Amino acid sequence: MDFNLSPIKRSFDAVVQATSPADLAVQAAVCAATIGLAWMLARGICARVPGSRRWKFGKGDFERVAFPLLALLFTAIAQRIVANFQSTDSGPMEVVISLLVPYALIRIASYILGIVLPEGGMQRSIIRWIVAIAWLGVILHLVGLLPEVLDALDSHGIVIGKNRHEITALDALKAVTALFLAITVALWLSRVTETRVMASGSMEITTKVVIGKVVRITAILVAIFVALPLAGIDVTTLSIFSGALGVGLGFGLQKIASNYVSGFIVLLDRSLRIGDVVTIDGRRGEVKAIESRYTVIKGSDGVESIIPNETLITTSVSHHTYSDPKVSLVIPVTVAYESDIQRACELLAGIAKGHHRVIADPPAAARVKQLTPAGVDLELTVWIADPSVGEGDLRSDILKELIQAYRKAGISIPYPRREVRMIATPEMQETPVQSTT
Repeated sequence: MDFNLSPIKRSFDAVVQATSPADLAVQAAVCAATIGLAWMLARGICARVPGSRRWKFGKGDFERVAFPLLALLFTAIAQRIVANFQSTDSGPMEVVISLLVPYALIRIASYILGIVLPEGGMQRSIIRWIVAIAWLGVILHLVGLLPEVLDALDSHGIVIGKNRHEITALDALKAVTALFLAITVALWLSRVTETRVMASGSMEITTKVVIGKVVRITAILVAIFVALPLAGIDVTTLSIFSGALGVGLGFGLQKIASNYVSGFIVLLDRSLRIGDVVTIDGRRGEVKAIESRYTVIKGSDGVESIIPNETLITTSVSHHTYSDPKVSLVIPVTVAYESDIQRACELLAGIAKGHHRVIADPPAAARVKQLTPAGVDLELTVWIADPSVGEGDLRSDILKELIQAYRKAGISIPYPRREVRMIATPEMQETPVQSTT
């Protein structure tokens, strides 16, 4: 294996064979000037241009990407200019450029993958792999081994198909790289578009979700069909896979496909929106998210239920805020027959009207529901405009104030009582009572 040490060797030769140390000083000064200029320009531009909440292109400030890109651009231009005025080889500047290339790639990768992938171990692992591969490529390039490594990868492979087509390790590496880059770019573009759409105030939330999902699926499909020919894979061979996929959908994947289709139907017909209060399978809660396969319902107790989208299409859904965001809350109260019923209803309605969550229209109303052996059943009906907050605290506040008001007004709330009467029979009267000590 030939250790050419290029371009390090050329840099070393330039230092040894330099006719004038001033040439090397000029190159060092130019590199320092270009990097310093790039740093000041990137920082100045990012400081003057405020970030937009509607457009989010990556994780963090754009300065972390602008600086290495500008430094690479300025250094490459300066290398061409210095080469025209100096007879000394510009090997040292080439080494600086070779170091700036992976630095810029790593910054771009972390900037884009920060919004493409969710925070967690997978994101950190992929970024670590990119860092390792980028610096490994730079090291192989600097020591002159990169061409030989590529030739070694291209000389080992497997033969497949009737045409005896050989797929080498280099072809597989190119295919994986092309697919990764294409899908990453597609997810990045869809995420940027989704962020812009979600920030729009003129569209409903369901329309925003539909647009975001359609853009993401379309971008991924286009990326795959563009990356496969670049990787040397014939797209027509996917027809066999599509046939097998169709058979699978007809049998094992039928339920999964039904959930995905049902999800798009729910989003398109706007029968369910994020923030609505619904009751599904006896579970009442707020719609927190409508995903491609399932819908998340969060109850007032904080428990989140995962409901398959097919259930929303095939079963009855009680929608409490479909045409009107206001919902009613009924609170039953029982008072004794000896109490002033009219006064009890007035106090009940007055307490409800004084609560900050109870709206004035429709007004709160207290009425007699029925007469029972335990007492007079009253019913309080109030209307609220924020059902997603829950009803437990509101019901508790009204009942606590009601108990205090009824005590002051002399209105009693009955509780279960049992009256036991002892009736003496003739046998009991004739039998003398004996006492034991």
